[in-house]
Amino acid sequence: MHQIEPFSNWLQYYDSSQDENSPFFEKEYNYDLYTETIYGYYIDPAWDNFGSETLYLKTLYADYERGYGVLEFIGEWNDTLHNDIMTLKRDVLEQLMYKGITKFILIGENIFNFHGSDDLYYEEWFDEVEDAGGWIAAVCFPDFIQQEMIRHKLDRYINMGGTLQIDNWRTVHPARFCELVDTLIVRRLS
Repeated sequence: MHQIEPFSNWLQYYDSSQDENSPFFEKEYNYDLYTETIYGYYIDPAWDNFGSETLYLKTLYADYERGYGVLEFIGEWNDTLHNDIMTLKRDVLEQLMYKGITKFILIGENIFNFHGSDDLYYEEWFDEVEDAGGWIAAVCFPDFIQQEMIRHKLDRYINMGGTLQIDNWRTVHPARFCELVDTLIVRRLS
C-alpha cells in the first residue's frame, strides 16, 4: 500500500500546502518517513490525514473562481464505525465550501471498501452545494464501491458511474478535467 501515491502531475497547477484556503496549508511533507497507516499498512507520506483512521485524501486541484475541487482518496470509507463523511465534511469540505468550492470531484479508484450508515451528512452536503449551483461527482470509484453506495441510497446526492468512469483523467489538464465533469453532470441533470 505504501507504493500507492496520490496523483502528483498537477502539482505545477495546484499544491494544497501552498494554498492559504486549504485545510493543509503550510503542511510540510517528509517523503523519507512513513508514519501514517491504514490497518497497519504504511501509506505514502503525500496523503493527507483529515482525522479518519482508515481514509486519507489529497486535494489535487482547487479553482475558487469557478468553484471546482478535486479530491483523491485512499483507504476504507467507513461511516459505520468512524463516520468518515462527518469528519470529511466538518474538517475539509466546509472549509473549501466557505471559500467558494461548490463542485466536488471525488477520485475513488483507491478506495478499497465502503461501509455506509445514515445519509444525513451526504444530504446536508448535497443541499449546501446544490443551493449554490454545485454538485458532487464520484469519478473512477470501483464498481463494488458504487454498488454499496447505491445500496445506501447515496446516489441521490452523489453522481456516479456511467460516463463518470473517466479512466484517462490523469492525461487531462485539471481545468479541462473539471469542465469535462461539469459538462457530464449538466447532461445528466438536463
